Amino acid sequence: MPAYEEAYLKDVVENQGKLFDFVAQSFPDKDTKDFIQAYMQSKTRKDIDEAQAYVNTMNAKTLWDFFVKTDNYNLKPGNALEGFLPDWIGEFYAYYQWFYNESSAEVAKKVPVDFLIKAYPGLHDLDLELAVKKVGVNIRLSDLHL
Repeated sequence: MPAYEEAYLKDVVENQGKLFDFVAQSFPDKDTKDFIQAYMQSKTRKDIDEAQAYVNTMNAKTLWDFFVKTDNYNLKPGNALEGFLPDWIGEFYAYYQWFYNESSAEVAKKVPVDFLIKAYPGLHDLDLELAVKKVGVNIRLSDLHL
């Protein structure tokens, strides 16, 4: 059962991808991975998980401003992710969270940013739902073998 109404899905997926890309492009000397990890565990993202319409429909810049203010976040020095990677990670995480109806914080623990960076070459050309299902099945299978 999805996390919230499918009517929000396209906006959330697209806006989160654009948000991650906005941060990477706007702050090339800041750690995009740290931002992604903090964002996925934030109150802002929890509001999206809980289908707060006001937050679910924000564009990337408005969402960035809201996140910084709401979660009192400051970017850390480091390196930005490049190319289409940050956008794809944002879209992947948003769709995965919706599809499996798990909190974004839990998704970020189960599917670390470093894993997505390594998996990107083999997954980014797939339909987003197929990529999410492939990763989800492998995670669920590995959970069975613990």
